[in-house]
Amino acid sequence: MSHNIVFSAKALELQATAREIADKHVRPAAAHYDKAQEYNYDAARAVAEAGLFRTFIPAEYGGFGAGILALALVTEELAKADSGFGVAFAVNALGSFPIILGGTEEQKQHWLPQIATGDKFVAFCLSEKFAGSDAQALSVRATLDGDDYVICGEKKWTTNGGVADVYTVFCVTDPNSRSRRISAIIVEKGTPGFEVKKVEDKMGIRCVPVVETHFDHVRVPKKNLIGGRPGLGFKHAMMTLDYARPGVAAQALGAAQGAFEFANVYANRRQTFGVPISKHQMVQQLLADMAMKTEAARWLVYSSAAAIDQLGPSPANSKMAAMAKCYASDVAMEVATDAVQVFGGYGYMEDYPIAKFFRDAKILQIYEGTNQIQRLVIARHLIREAAELEHLQAFIPIEIQKTYEEDEVTQEA
Repeated sequence: MSHNIVFSAKALELQATAREIADKHVRPAAAHYDKAQEYNYDAARAVAEAGLFRTFIPAEYGGFGAGILALALVTEELAKADSGFGVAFAVNALGSFPIILGGTEEQKQHWLPQIATGDKFVAFCLSEKFAGSDAQALSVRATLDGDDYVICGEKKWTTNGGVADVYTVFCVTDPNSRSRRISAIIVEKGTPGFEVKKVEDKMGIRCVPVVETHFDHVRVPKKNLIGGRPGLGFKHAMMTLDYARPGVAAQALGAAQGAFEFANVYANRRQTFGVPISKHQMVQQLLADMAMKTEAARWLVYSSAAAIDQLGPSPANSKMAAMAKCYASDVAMEVATDAVQVFGGYGYMEDYPIAKFFRDAKILQIYEGTNQIQRLVIARHLIREAAELEHLQAFIPIEIQKTYEEDEVTQEA
């Protein structure tokens, strides 16, 4: 399914602003914050003052309501300068989407304006030690006690943990239900019993914290239950990931573009045998492949984002989001690897920026749904879509057609 990609004037304005902030506040300090494993508050303040957190917040709650495509453009520019800071920005959208897509009017009025101004940072608490790709396997419990929910357990891989002020936490509220087992609850920083414990020592994206969040009988008011009714959490999580995956894909796109640009500049400056290495055919092939793959990823990312803006949640858009995330993050890893190769021995040294691009790229293939899971999502949609291609069965030999029909029966069983 193809979609018209329309870049609004607002989206292009936000992209230009993000590029300016990236050049001034993000890229020059990327190596420092990577080595120190510290959050770049200077860049975050610049993003807030420029209104970039308003990009993904609806207009009625103090945002620009600019859409997912605009979010992708902004994220791409920031990630091109520093993949870690691209994550630090985009995770605020991830944490906000459960409220935007499923929150009550009271919840939206209370939290979204503060997120729009950058006064509140957000985190998304879904994964656990034994529940990553299998989101239905959550064990953190939230028990209703009068007018409060009491949350117990621990979450793993909470990006932005410690920095965030607001956490959208997915918990088991009905362990006996299969379809309505999970709910999402908003927990604020400083709530008694809520603590950030282990801070992970990561290979890449080191400027944004990834932590364990622990809940020791954390009591929150029932009004913090997203949507106002229990059992909607799995639906909210899946909708959120469909909306957020183009953002992850945009992080990957920015990472690929950033690595490619450094490799291209280096190849035209570094000389061997009396000429720039860009004159050698093997290096030219590397650069050409990097450019082609990055450009292909770009338009898949933009198309998936535009589709969500135009049609909202749908099976087709879920497939497109998975394709964009999977392909773009694979490209980011390939391009970063080839960029190291172009730099040669220098690419392996932390004195040059390309080693950081390589380290940062790997996580893009893992978080917010591993690329193996993305391929499963894509394949399941394709299998369903095969039923819409009945007009092709007349061209398939009867023996093969029979096997195809038997496979369908097996899948249904």
